[in-house]
Amino acid sequence: MPTVTLHDASPIEVEIHGEGPVLLLPVDPLPAEGPQAETMRAWGMDPALGRSLIEGLRDAFTVVAFDYENHVLANPKPGTLTPANIARDLLAVADAAGADRFAYYGYSWLALSGLQLALRTDRLSALVMGGFPPLGGPYAEMLRVTTATHEMALAGPSEKTTEKTTEKTTEKTTEKAAGEAAEKPSGPPEKDDWSSVEVTLSPDQTRQFVTLYEELRGFDDLAAQARITCPRLCFVGSADDIEYGERWGGVRVGIASAVVGRRAEIEALGWDVTVLDGLDHMGAMQPPTVLPLVRPWLRARIGARTTG
Repeated sequence: MPTVTLHDASPIEVEIHGEGPVLLLPVDPLPAEGPQAETMRAWGMDPALGRSLIEGLRDAFTVVAFDYENHVLANPKPGTLTPANIARDLLAVADAAGADRFAYYGYSWLALSGLQLALRTDRLSALVMGGFPPLGGPYAEMLRVTTATHEMALAGPSEKTTEKTTEKTTEKTTEKAAGEAAEKPSGPPEKDDWSSVEVTLSPDQTRQFVTLYEELRGFDDLAAQARITCPRLCFVGSADDIEYGERWGGVRVGIASAVVGRRAEIEALGWDVTVLDGLDHMGAMQPPTVLPLVRPWLRARIGARTTG
């Protein structure tokens, strides 16, 4: 199990599974357990999401798995979580795996990170973006959401926060939009009930996502398309548009609408596009949905391990 030193000198462990073309997969290889697993199930998440993806891909690809999201929560980078530094980190993982060429799959803000990686290297054999549009991305909206999250973190927890919210559940935060750092309540949620969400992350943990979206404030994703030359797939759930209340800045983050509204343009720019009917942000990232889509697409674009 290689250990990789990232741009801020913090170490991250990397797991390598299988044989075949290399796929970088920024997921948690360890299934959640106990109360955290129950919280994730309540929010429609697979507690073993990362492990399920690894197991579903390792027979065809060399899967290089690393838990980048939880790493940045455990080792906040409030001033340095920039697109350039994220790309540096991803390339460091590829180097540690001995991969000169590799594919990349990321979901939500990790999909955004893959897009930024593709602009900074010619080593990508394929790019898969889930839960974030490659064109017309909600960068300004996410800056407002993450800024509001950071302001709430600075203000401290409200009286609604209970003793059930623990450091472990904080570190295992799940997302509903790209890059926000908000902890879910412990009980089963009402659908899209963001009024009940409590921010229990630290100012440094939340500030790093503000830094990310500040750096992307002037990013022109249309002009960037000509610089992406590898095969590329984007997919979103058709219900993946999120309305945030006033405490989040009254923002609408349109992920599905950005893809559906400009689908022909995105496809003309060289992307394969899939819209998953009826699924929201969390529904579209679950392994039973992702694997039947991503696995055959990758096999067609970069090949796979051959046996026999």
